[in-house]
Amino acid sequence: MRIAAVHSADGKIFGTVAHDEFRPLLIDGAPVRDLRDVIALLDAGPDALRHGPATALASLTLAAPVGPLTKNVICVGKNYHDHALEFARSGVDQSGDRQERPEFPVVFTKATSSLADPLQPVPASADPTGTTDYEGELGVVIGKRCSKVGPEEALDYVFGYTVVNDVTARAVQTRHRQWFLGKSLDGFCPVGPWLVTADEMGPLDGQMLVTTVNGERRQAAPLRDMIFDTPTIIATVSSYVTLEPGDLIATGTPAGVGIGFAPQCFLVPGDIVTVSIEGIGDLVNPIS
Repeated sequence: MRIAAVHSADGKIFGTVAHDEFRPLLIDGAPVRDLRDVIALLDAGPDALRHGPATALASLTLAAPVGPLTKNVICVGKNYHDHALEFARSGVDQSGDRQERPEFPVVFTKATSSLADPLQPVPASADPTGTTDYEGELGVVIGKRCSKVGPEEALDYVFGYTVVNDVTARAVQTRHRQWFLGKSLDGFCPVGPWLVTADEMGPLDGQMLVTTVNGERRQAAPLRDMIFDTPTIIATVSSYVTLEPGDLIATGTPAGVGIGFAPQCFLVPGDIVTVSIEGIGDLVNPIS
């Protein structure tokens, strides 16, 4: 099942997507406004679902299909082999760990205020260093309260998957010797175009993640190329932080980011970035 959020006259609402139509989900006749309520409805079974009238998806404005988030977006860095090498050689990594293959998952967060919608302009002009970069990633949405789970059971706690662009101000990331500020500018975390539930997505393996800038392919890798797979990430994070329904994890980016080019290729106003994952869809954002 595909779960989308759209902007309505009364604010952001959630619903299902099928055959290029959006059908709002209802509770007691009112639109659903919280992804956690969507998760609870689907957990109760198909008989619990109530829909409003269908509307052509093309006539609506998509919103980020998550939220309201109760904690920061949890992110994993240096999680594809080629990108870990690219990042180690870029001179950007000031985390104190410049290994080409991390021994343990590298975990950081992005502020909830960085969340952005599909097609929402990403404000590179707000980055005073002019070093805004893209990072196409698989997003994982938690479906059940999750604490100290093992990798073998971790996928049982996944509600669905989406696409994330972990936009980063590289010079800020370097200057402050940590990643939070450079990752958390307003609008620097586009998510979408929708969620695909775990049962529909199936096993994560050869699905391709591809990022293009103005139609030029920059990143391309199968999801199986992650150093730490999704079960390992969930097990690692939940060992220390209790995960709750609706929490969003961005699982890392493959090689091909702007800092890996010579000369480096940063985003500028007028660019169009598209992050695509097979089985989910295309997350498109202009740069402003």
